[in-house]
Amino acid sequence: MSQERLAYGEVALNCYNRRMTLLEIKYALASPLTLEQLNELGEFANTYGLRKFRLNEAKTELSFEYDASRLRETQVRHVLGQAKIAVAKRLN
Repeated sequence: MSQERLAYGEVALNCYNRRMTLLEIKYALASPLTLEQLNELGEFANTYGLRKFRLNEAKTELSFEYDASRLRETQVRHVLGQAKIAVAKRLN
């Protein structure tokens, strides 16, 4: 491999953040989610940076795992507000 190609490859590799800053945030919901809210949440699942979300069986606690280098907690809360999902408190 030529020195020029090697240098280009090194630069290309350094352009990307190899590590993600994964955070998990858990919320207690003000009330169990409705079917409509679950559908809205499904749309949020396609958000860039969101890795996964979990809802407890009672549908009263919701947790998100997300890449903090791409999303902020305020953006997660904003989307919840758009879906009319009321958060009672943050649990962690």
